[in-house]
Amino acid sequence: MLDLFLSAFVTLFVVIDPPGCAPIYAGLVKGASARHATAMALRACVIATLILVTFALFGENLLGALHIELNSFRLAGGIMLFVIALDMVFEKRTQRREERAEKVRDEHVEDVSVFPMAMPMIAGPGSIATMMLLTARAHGTEQTLMILAALGAVMVLTFAALAAAGPLMRLMGTRVEAVITRLLGVLLAALAAQYVIDGVKAVLTAV
Repeated sequence: MLDLFLSAFVTLFVVIDPPGCAPIYAGLVKGASARHATAMALRACVIATLILVTFALFGENLLGALHIELNSFRLAGGIMLFVIALDMVFEKRTQRREERAEKVRDEHVEDVSVFPMAMPMIAGPGSIATMMLLTARAHGTEQTLMILAALGAVMVLTFAALAAAGPLMRLMGTRVEAVITRLLGVLLAALAAQYVIDGVKAVLTAV
């Protein structure tokens, strides 16, 4: 059982990639108060966990009933992430925040907990497919619970990484943070393109 837990933990950690999500999250919540950023990080992790658990337990039946293929998640998620990446590179998000300057301070930053953090950044096509694959290979309730426990451990680490990302970025200063935000926007665009490429490849292979 311990071997199963460790195997599932390592697999999910690599796929979800908490250290990789953290700096992207810091760029998305630039200007938010520490309390607001932490609240969004917690909400993103909780929502992502619920999504992954749902797909782990009912994924195959749900997708089959809706006639949706996993490649659809890759394509749709890639397109939506690319739009967010463009905002980060050209600082359109900063412009929108300035236009809402008269609102409550904690509302200056858009709520990114559901999109793009919970899905598709954390609960993306890769992690959904991984959870469905792991639970499909599990034999009995005990093994399924071990996989869900591994998911829980990874999500705790993900929350810790997201919560700590903002303060670390702020310590670097505004100029450095702006450069990093643009760089991460480019990387996020590349990730989005990779989602689309993977989806197209899978579709072409299936034809």
